Amino acid sequence: MITLDADPAVTQGFKSQEADWFEEWFGEDYLRIYQHRDESEAERAIELIAAHLPGGEIRGVLDLACGAGRHSKPLCERWWTVGLDLSAALLRVARRDTPDAPYVRADMRELPFADESFDLVVNLFTSFGYFEDDREHARVLARVRDAMKQDGTFVIDFLNASQVRRNLVPYDERVRLLSAGDLERLLEAAGFDVVHCFGDYSGARWSENSPRTILFASRK
Repeated sequence: MITLDADPAVTQGFKSQEADWFEEWFGEDYLRIYQHRDESEAERAIELIAAHLPGGEIRGVLDLACGAGRHSKPLCERWWTVGLDLSAALLRVARRDTPDAPYVRADMRELPFADESFDLVVNLFTSFGYFEDDREHARVLARVRDAMKQDGTFVIDFLNASQVRRNLVPYDERVRLLSAGDLERLLEAAGFDVVHCFGDYSGARWSENSPRTILFASRK
């Protein structure tokens, strides 16, 4: 059974310090900028995940930084899924479009779930790398590991930093350009083994020219 932390300040993502930039950024403007991202792309991402999961029943899934629920919807069609995000504006859209899914407002650095709650955790469409200090990124991954069951799977879908740098593509979010190697090192330090690295949603092998960096990691 998945249980929420009893502390409402954690559950709702409220913090006493000055708000981080991403608390303001991921709102209505974000939805307008990324309105071209369609449901078929989300479906392909979830199909890739489903095709490469190890055997065994998936009883609980966490869509970490779920935003407006674009991926939560196809996840919910396959498995019982919880969506978590810090943006109240995006969660309102998610709850409207997928009313049967439970959504939680919280900071990914303080996940309000009991240990070993999920068989699968996904973090999709570059929903990582927001913090200036890599110790905060490590903190997120440590919380993810704690929330996952032994031998659970964590999937992180990130931009390909090599491709972005080489083509000088302007990026409109202040996200760390973490390379595939950087992500692997962070995951391994947090207690994960990286088992797959894909370069796009079709499952192509990752290369310096790939549009995405999609890592599948198993909890040790």
